Amino acid sequence: MDYAVSEKAFSNRDVYVGNFKGILPHGNGKYTWSDGTVYEGDWEEGKMTGKGKLIWTSGAQYVGDFSGGYVHGYGIFNGPDGSFYHGSWRMNVQHGMGKKQYCDSDIYEGSWKEGVQEGSGRYLWSSGNTYIGSWKGGKMCGRGVMKWENGDLYNGSWLNGLRDGSGVYRFADGGYYFGTWSRGLKDGKGTFYPVGTKHPSLKRWCSSVGYSSDGSSSLSGHLLNSMEGKARPTVKRSFSEKISIGGILRNSRRISHKAMSLDKNWTACDPSREFIRYDSLCSLSQASEDVQHETRDNNTSVYEREYMQGVLIKERERNHTELSRKNKQRNKISVTPKSSCIDMFGAHRSYYLMLNLQLGIR
Repeated sequence: MDYAVSEKAFSNRDVYVGNFKGILPHGNGKYTWSDGTVYEGDWEEGKMTGKGKLIWTSGAQYVGDFSGGYVHGYGIFNGPDGSFYHGSWRMNVQHGMGKKQYCDSDIYEGSWKEGVQEGSGRYLWSSGNTYIGSWKGGKMCGRGVMKWENGDLYNGSWLNGLRDGSGVYRFADGGYYFGTWSRGLKDGKGTFYPVGTKHPSLKRWCSSVGYSSDGSSSLSGHLLNSMEGKARPTVKRSFSEKISIGGILRNSRRISHKAMSLDKNWTACDPSREFIRYDSLCSLSQASEDVQHETRDNNTSVYEREYMQGVLIKERERNHTELSRKNKQRNKISVTPKSSCIDMFGAHRSYYLMLNLQLGIR
């Protein structure tokens, strides 16, 4: 059905040019608000519904689906600051799957809920850091893998944007720490495996702490597999370079207005702190693969550690074979000591004597 095309000026100085159904915009038309905002697209009985384009005076622009007067469905939004988002919307906010690139070139790709990150997603910082895993309320929460630009990698539990719970930290040179964290700091018992030392299988470890071997998504599984890959053959850092790593993280900007600022989180998650005790045990030096293989054969010491809110309070050096033997003994089924033959048969004799006396009396 065709509707007449006409122009109507409203008392608030808004102007509509297009199709009408009665006195309501219906079909295709262009609406210009008094402040300069313009919508051009489909209408249904006075409401933006269907495909359309909305341009604000600030320079922001949205092209995509509308429903009932709301940005709703799939569409592309370009912000006035140079950021853009393309994905799902629900009643004017990002909701569902989508990808956003921020004005500082950070990128988030994954699930959204009510305008903030929630569910599974990947965040790429312009500095080179990457997080893949679970989100809640715009913060890293649940299972996730964080890889820093310097090569360090953490795979484990997160809460409110901080490492919290069981996890494994792989240093850039190949050393590993298996332990627990609380509010971004090591807290509780753990084991440190210097570079070249045989460490537990990560997939087996994931199963033991209740994680799926492929992570929260195929992407996190890819990072998990990279943890067991070869360490970079040449790693050399000065103390000043280690401190600068924290500076890179502290310069990370906010994810969104509703999301928590990442700046204060990275102060607690600063990888440079991981090296305070690490350097005293295993020097970071340039080495060829041959030297690394030789180290793997000779280095058999591991370190059982206990932390309290990031402070090392107890450490014990253990031989790797001794630790392996200890773990195997724990896995063995405990067997109660056998009674001697005399006790065993003596007990049987007492039983039969009692039985004979009872039968005799009967």
